[in-house]
Amino acid sequence: MRRANEILKTASAVWTLAGFVYVAFLVDVCSRRILGWRVMSSKHTPLVTSVVEQALFTRRRGEFDFTTTGLVHHSDAGSQYTSVAFSKELREAGITGSIGSVGDALDNALMESTIGLYKTELIDVDRRRSWTGRAEVEHETTTWVHWYNTEHLHSAIGYTAPAECENRYRQNVASTPEVA
Repeated sequence: MRRANEILKTASAVWTLAGFVYVAFLVDVCSRRILGWRVMSSKHTPLVTSVVEQALFTRRRGEFDFTTTGLVHHSDAGSQYTSVAFSKELREAGITGSIGSVGDALDNALMESTIGLYKTELIDVDRRRSWTGRAEVEHETTTWVHWYNTEHLHSAIGYTAPAECENRYRQNVASTPEVA
């Protein structure tokens, strides 16, 4: 499956009774599918490199021929995204890195929207709730990501869920005759 772009952004910190945890997502811009995500107690580089690794694993285990050729990873200018280790991870994976301009909210609008949904629909849905720690946030995030990918309807992709968008794409590619 050929993707035009993918984007990653760290969500705001989530307060738990054990201290802050941080959540990072990698979203396919074309299908809006969350391909990778992590919850860690630190927002340093391993948080974001592990999300890229998970997203690549997700794509490579799919039914289609996946290549990173032409793939662009866009992020904000956070220190974890500008680190040497993260740049090396992208380069070794064959992905071009792109960093947005400082203070440009429109540059990251898709991710800000995804993170806003995550915070509104899961993290802040019950203001009286106290998250116990990383494990609880991670467990609930797993459930939310599955819902987001399989049931959440997106206007940008014809009011379908990301998984359905990708299934339609695969069916269209499979039914398109090859030109000799």
